[in-house]
Amino acid sequence: MDHARAAISNLFGGEPTSYTRFSIARQMDGDNSHVEMKLAADDEEGGEIERPEHLHASMPPPRRNGKNLCFIIMAAVLLLLIGFLIGYLSYRGRMQRVNRCLDGSGNCEMTPTASYFSDDGTEEEEVPGPRILYWPELRNMLSAKLSAERLGTNLRQREGKSSFEAGKFEDESTASYIHEQFTSFRLDDVWNDEHYIRLQDKGSDNEVSVIENGREESLERPDAYVAYSKSDTVIGKPIYVNYGQKEDFQHIRHMGVPMNGTIIIFRAGKITLAEKVANAREEGAVGALMYLGPSDYKNTDLLVPFGHAHLGTGDPFTPGFPSFNHTQFPPVESSGLPRIPVQTISSQVAAKLFSKMDGEKCLPEWTSGITGCKVTVSSSSNLTVKLTVNNIMVDRKILNIFGVIKGFEEPDRYVVLGAQRDSWGPGVAKAGVGTAILLELAHVISDMVKNDDYRPRRSIIFASWSAGEYGAVGATEWLEGYASTLHAKAFTYINLDTAVLGSSHIKISASPLLYSLLETTMKRVKDPTMDSRYLYSRVGSDWVKRVVPLDLDNAAFPFLAYSGIPVVSFGFYDEGDEYSFLGTTKDTLANLKEKTDKLYPLMRTAAEVAGQIALRLTHDHELFLDFDRYSEELLSFQEKILQFDSKVKELGLTLKWLFYARGDFQRAADALRRDIANSDRENRIVRRALNDRMMKVEYDFLSPYLSPKDAPFRHIFFGKGSHTLQSLLENLELLGVNKESVDVNKLKEQLALATWTIKGAANALVGDIWNTDNEI
Repeated sequence: MDHARAAISNLFGGEPTSYTRFSIARQMDGDNSHVEMKLAADDEEGGEIERPEHLHASMPPPRRNGKNLCFIIMAAVLLLLIGFLIGYLSYRGRMQRVNRCLDGSGNCEMTPTASYFSDDGTEEEEVPGPRILYWPELRNMLSAKLSAERLGTNLRQREGKSSFEAGKFEDESTASYIHEQFTSFRLDDVWNDEHYIRLQDKGSDNEVSVIENGREESLERPDAYVAYSKSDTVIGKPIYVNYGQKEDFQHIRHMGVPMNGTIIIFRAGKITLAEKVANAREEGAVGALMYLGPSDYKNTDLLVPFGHAHLGTGDPFTPGFPSFNHTQFPPVESSGLPRIPVQTISSQVAAKLFSKMDGEKCLPEWTSGITGCKVTVSSSSNLTVKLTVNNIMVDRKILNIFGVIKGFEEPDRYVVLGAQRDSWGPGVAKAGVGTAILLELAHVISDMVKNDDYRPRRSIIFASWSAGEYGAVGATEWLEGYASTLHAKAFTYINLDTAVLGSSHIKISASPLLYSLLETTMKRVKDPTMDSRYLYSRVGSDWVKRVVPLDLDNAAFPFLAYSGIPVVSFGFYDEGDEYSFLGTTKDTLANLKEKTDKLYPLMRTAAEVAGQIALRLTHDHELFLDFDRYSEELLSFQEKILQFDSKVKELGLTLKWLFYARGDFQRAADALRRDIANSDRENRIVRRALNDRMMKVEYDFLSPYLSPKDAPFRHIFFGKGSHTLQSLLENLELLGVNKESVDVNKLKEQLALATWTIKGAANALVGDIWNTDNEI
């Protein structure tokens, strides 16, 4: 280094005390050669050379300057390399610690600043800003702030009120309260979304009676009613069809009992009322009655539930259109309307009706806890049932209430948390629990942003829906109003409805994209019913096998099946011991507390699960959406249909193109995973592009070959209709039972729709058009 200082001093006019000499010799060693460079002082004995004054003047400047310049370049390069290595090792160590903090595997004592590099790769000055909250700290903060006491206060808002029917005073009053609460939480924006919808209300008394030997006997005039039932009076022989599932109707057909022109009776459970009514209508029934079976719903002998019979979601009089104003749309109706009168009755009246029937006895598993259960009347009996429905149509304004915490990096990408607000009765379990959780999460997360330096990358929207009792009307109308943009911006919907109906079991409905995130969350949330244990220990490693398919009455269903947005619905219940009062006038706080003595701790736990999912999706650089799960779902489907390959070939068709499409999706998923692994996570443009590809996976499983108006639920996994993979599987299963009953053209169309929808999803997952392969 002394030599270097001397050379630099000489270069800028100083007088060096010594100079250097380079000795270069080429040595040959077999086929290899190298250059040996020797750096030494002129005084090889280490002594300092005294130079006469005239030496300076007589030395040739070019020679001395050339040597010094060469040495300076060597020293500069060496210093540059050392500096680069030090900087790289320091940066790498810092990023490793950041990664450990992000995934929760390491300590996070460090307080990093912003990235050293801007998006274009140029170095930028570090500007001190708010502290960065890493995931473990953020998760613990959420847990510490959630309050069971506040949840109880919010839930008690429904006490002493008999009904929150959509569009009426109590519903609007609750909407105003939620709007005020969102505003008081200092959310970034709070707004209302108005819709003018057509609903059914009860008119004059509906009545169920029996006619025998020319004499009519009234059995019941219920206060409850079924929305969207046809208003009419019909008479027919009674037939009991258990839960009203397709297999139940098939059993009646095998008994040789004709169902055309009859009034079908079924008990609640297994599938929605709308699906039961649709099955009855297919068999030619002229009316339908439903009751709460005592074996499924305890202490409900005199209770009559409310319900709706629309096989769909949203306003059935503006199918596919948002209900902003009816005058803007043609006078069309949903094909899911029942077209027959439908009414609910008490189990006491059902028992009385069975006692008058003299036909074949019910199967043991069909009795539903009613003594003397009968399937129908004998051929010699003249007993008939008379059903009168006098429902009336009304136009009503409903309000959806929204609040938002805007993201700091990508405000146009958001998670939506939503809860139904309306109910026919007090609706504590149906709507009160979800609304209370919604308010608590809005309060806590806003507090974390305003007071604790949390800066979510993406936005969080809190939504309170109206007219949920009529088939997720408020949520569906919002989706229809923004159908062209929502799928590209909203990447997850978290449903908070009916989060606590018991305590012993966990009920999960979710898109496969969210399975991994949900599992990770359950491993970190404590189980309130088991001290020091986590929720995951209750559900077990095979919990995915028990995921419950979403039904039409779940507000998450239209998000997934209509808009192609990943969803999750999480809650507590008691398997085999249903909460009896859902959808009745007895859905009160007292009855829910009687069902579980840990109501508020369970609500807090459900809020923590939903909150962690929302925060994780808005915190991480990479969206926590596991698209590999759909590869597994497709492989599982392929294994189910593989056994029918020979049967399909006998029809002149083949399954190989469908299998090829599945393989393409698998390869596309692998390619995206590689792209993510090889990407620069600090580059926001690249990161956003990769996240957008993950976001679209769900949407790409909506069949593009169907009209949203004619087939609104186009999702091939979770939709409704002949285009779904489930419908294809049922048709293939029919091949093994009765080959002649299979419509070959329909099967061919199903195979084509499934193949090209999966192939299209694979192409979209790849990304750029030049990376796709359309060799099917």
